[in-house]
Amino acid sequence: MSIIVVSPLSRIAEIAVRHKARDMISLIAKEQAFHRPGVIAPERHLTLAMNDIAFKGTGGLVAPDETHVQALIEFAASWRQETPLLIHCWMGVSRSPAAALIAALSLAPDQSEEGLALRLRAASPFATPNTRLIEIGDTLLDRRGRLVAAVRAIGRGADADGNAPFLLAIRDAACG
Repeated sequence: MSIIVVSPLSRIAEIAVRHKARDMISLIAKEQAFHRPGVIAPERHLTLAMNDIAFKGTGGLVAPDETHVQALIEFAASWRQETPLLIHCWMGVSRSPAAALIAALSLAPDQSEEGLALRLRAASPFATPNTRLIEIGDTLLDRRGRLVAAVRAIGRGADADGNAPFLLAIRDAACG
């Protein structure tokens, strides 16, 4: 079963080693400096420079846009799924859970958005997927509002301290 591991920035090295991840997507502010774990080859690391905001025009912050989400979808398509895909942002609560949902739907488009969102909530009581990323992903994946509705239905996650990595299966184990 193909797995996405979602992590806060502070734990990426530990999580990459523990789960044997060899592919990583970083959704992080443009100015945020960090070190890629040594087990992740540079060519298997995608960095998407963006802030965790829901709309453009917020000072000097970078809002998620279509180019970010398209790059995420293309990188996910190139992932061989032999080892987990590590996706992280600053806290592992908003941008990376949104990216995990988009990656999972892009790789297994025949699944229910509602079922996927419920699996996310079961995996993480803290996840509150970034609404702008979800809206863009919904559009680019032609989900016709179903992904947006599914994420809205699970609601805001519980308050988090940014120390709660989790695993998300791309497909429901019962469905193969």
